[in-house]
Amino acid sequence: MFDVTRSCYYAQRLRRRSPDVERLRLRSRVSELFSQSRSAAGSRSILSLMREDGEQIGRFKVRSLMRELDLVSKQPGFHAYKRATVER
Repeated sequence: MFDVTRSCYYAQRLRRRSPDVERLRLRSRVSELFSQSRSAAGSRSILSLMREDGEQIGRFKVRSLMRELDLVSKQPGFHAYKRATVER
């Protein structure tokens, strides 16, 4: 009738319409830990802090939550090596 396959129709019906409460909770926790670290913590350090609190979460989930929140860790700059001018 509307050229929509049956599987797509039922998949759309089963999709959640309300926001994921668990994901919102994790986002707020990641944001809180990031601000406590004064914007220095990356996904691995936030992961270890969350696991210390007993949270079961993976590093890539933390990374995706950080991307959603536009959180970027402060990383030290690369070491600028001097180029050798004299050969030995």
